[in-house]
Amino acid sequence: MALPADTAPDAFPVHAEPWTLDEVLAMPEDQGQRVELIDGTVVVSPAPSARHQRVLHRLQLRLDGMVPPHCELIPGVNVVLNGERMLIPDLAVTTNPGADEVYYQGDDLLLAMEIISPSSKVYDRALKRQLYAEARVPYFVLVDPVASPVSAIVYELVEDEYREFARAENGRLELERPFPVKVDLGS
Repeated sequence: MALPADTAPDAFPVHAEPWTLDEVLAMPEDQGQRVELIDGTVVVSPAPSARHQRVLHRLQLRLDGMVPPHCELIPGVNVVLNGERMLIPDLAVTTNPGADEVYYQGDDLLLAMEIISPSSKVYDRALKRQLYAEARVPYFVLVDPVASPVSAIVYELVEDEYREFARAENGRLELERPFPVKVDLGS
C-alpha cells in the first residue's frame, strides 16, 4: 500500500510557502524526477519514457557536431528565466561553451528544445513555450516522438512571441538558422 506523499520515505518535501530558486537548487540533485519552478510553484514530472529518451539520445548525437564552436549542446540543464522560474529543457544550446554552472540564465540560451511527453503535452506546447518567449530565448523546438515519423516544429522569437518558421518533413529537419542543421529525427 502506498503511503501519503507527506509520510512516504522519499516523498517530495511539504512546503507551505511559495518556493524560491535557492530552495529548489538546495534539493538533492537526482531524485529520478524533473523539478521545475514557476512563480513559486514546484512542478514535478516523472522520468521520461524510453521512447522519449531514445529520441533525445538520437538528437543529441546528431546535433552535437552541427552546433557552432561558440555554442554548446547540453541535455537537461537548469535554466533560470527569472528569479521565480526555472525550467529544464530536454536539450539546450547555450552561448557560453565550457561553463560549469548549476544553472544557466535564459539569456545564455540560443535554443531550447522540448520533447513532448504524454504527461506534459499542454505544459510543453503552451506554458513552456510562453515562458521561453518571455525570457527572450531566440529559438524553441518542439519535438513529438509519438508522431510517425517523429516530427518537430521550430519557432523563432519575433518581437515578443514565437512564430513557426520551420517544420520537419517526413522525419527530417533542415534549417539554416540559428545554425545549419540537417537531421533525421527517426531511427
